[in-house]
Amino acid sequence: MTNPYQSIRKRGHPGAGKRRTGKTPKGRQVNPAALFEVQDLLTGRSRRRDLLIEYLHLIQDRFGCLSATHLAALAQEMHLALAEVYEVATFYAHFDVVKEGESPPPPLTVRVCDSISCELAGAQALLADVARLSEGNVRVIRAPCMGRCDTAPVVEVGHNHMGQANVASVVDAIKEKRIHPELPDYIDYDAYVAKSGYRLLGEYRSGKRSADDIITALEHSALRGLGGAGFPTGRKWKIVRDYPGPRLMAVNADEGEPGTFKDRYYLERNPHQFIEGMLIGAGVVAANACYVYLRDEYPAVRELLIKELAKVDAAGLLGNVRVELRRGAGAYICGEESAMIESIEGKRGLPRNRPPYIAETGLFGRPTLENNVETLYWIPEILERGPEWFTGAGRNGCKGWRSFSVSGRVQEPGVKLAPAGITVRELIDEFCGGMQDGHTLKAYLPGGASGGILPASLADEPLDFGTLEQYGCFIGSAAIVVFSERDNMRDVALNLLRFFEDESCGQCTPCRVGTEKAVKLMSEDKWDIDLLKELSKTMADASICGLGQAAGNPINSVLGYFREDLS
Repeated sequence: MTNPYQSIRKRGHPGAGKRRTGKTPKGRQVNPAALFEVQDLLTGRSRRRDLLIEYLHLIQDRFGCLSATHLAALAQEMHLALAEVYEVATFYAHFDVVKEGESPPPPLTVRVCDSISCELAGAQALLADVARLSEGNVRVIRAPCMGRCDTAPVVEVGHNHMGQANVASVVDAIKEKRIHPELPDYIDYDAYVAKSGYRLLGEYRSGKRSADDIITALEHSALRGLGGAGFPTGRKWKIVRDYPGPRLMAVNADEGEPGTFKDRYYLERNPHQFIEGMLIGAGVVAANACYVYLRDEYPAVRELLIKELAKVDAAGLLGNVRVELRRGAGAYICGEESAMIESIEGKRGLPRNRPPYIAETGLFGRPTLENNVETLYWIPEILERGPEWFTGAGRNGCKGWRSFSVSGRVQEPGVKLAPAGITVRELIDEFCGGMQDGHTLKAYLPGGASGGILPASLADEPLDFGTLEQYGCFIGSAAIVVFSERDNMRDVALNLLRFFEDESCGQCTPCRVGTEKAVKLMSEDKWDIDLLKELSKTMADASICGLGQAAGNPINSVLGYFREDLS
């Protein structure tokens, strides 16, 4: 058969047989000055592909944004396609990508949290007042939950987070240039070691405690994953250990669920108990590297972890385990374990389809143990006190301790260590000093934004894994947000759906389009109930990950328990 292109060339087509001889190379050309600046930032650093997000942070921290010239220079330096670098940079909310011809953002950004606990504390009025500060050198924007719900409303000036903020305190912080985080008081390395810290790690490495002994203790303790999934910890360690090596470990410190702040609480007070639990876990599954993925909203925690991990390394306690601290960039979806794995690898945080599960094929294709911060925090305590200490706590037939992040209409919000199975009424009365003056319990979130909304009539139900599913809700990471009769659940649900709309990664249509459509329908004066029910079911049935699958829970809760708030 005759090649049609040959016939074109034979007929003397104007372009036939000619090679492009233009003097201008194709594609974006690298600016020499920008390349020098990037090379200077990366001096002494590896050009590994998985460090892309870390290097984007370096550039933004130095120059205040990610310019087109710097992105092109970084792509060349790391031997990546510019499109690959650009898609990662534009995926994360904390990166300010400036296209060619655009003006860079002001040198100072002020973020005002508008998630549900801050909303209750007047975030919208505060945002409007602070927005008047917007000038040539200040940018004011809304932001999702910053993990400080017990001190609502929260404002971030630069990288300095301010609780119980008001316009005056924000203005003072700007004028005084208080834009960097302050390290909290915490138990440092010397203080931890003085109280027999790292003794248990030493017992494991010396053979006094075997890996099987530790797994058995965890199984008897009934410790479960406290990031929200609740998978038995001992069983997970055993599963990963049974896969052929080499193995890796990933630590989820990206608690982004609105209402959740327990991981920050423990890291800011006793980081070495967490580090010891992590190193014991790495040893048990024979992981040669640990990747700690910390949300970008915790800059003080990042500083103290860098400082204290260096001390642990200097003391020779890391052994043959390499620990890498990775910095998130403002993406709630990266709290999902497979999306977190993708982000650690330097990619967009898109959840993976499963199987395979990350225990078998995780980081860099290796079997990976993934644990939440709080789960690892309890390891040394359980091994020290025995599994019976942990199982001895509990109410209403439940076992163990739970760290409840409590915020909203209570007198004393904060992290409350309480028995698993406690009811929200008992939690409020015994641990939170009761309801705020003039407020009566109307409803509560048992598990943050995705856990649904329960009415006061169900305030005597045990709070634990598996106890609330019959009501269309779940405990998740135990983020309790308390509402009173002054709060409208229609407005609460709309706030939660707006969060899901903002944080959807966009990979699957049911979640990407469904959350956007839900917000539009819920913003109408009258809800189209049948359409919202259908939309919620579609998201639950067809979304790839838990974000889309749980996004309809607030809608279902309002329709099931709070119809009166729709009128």
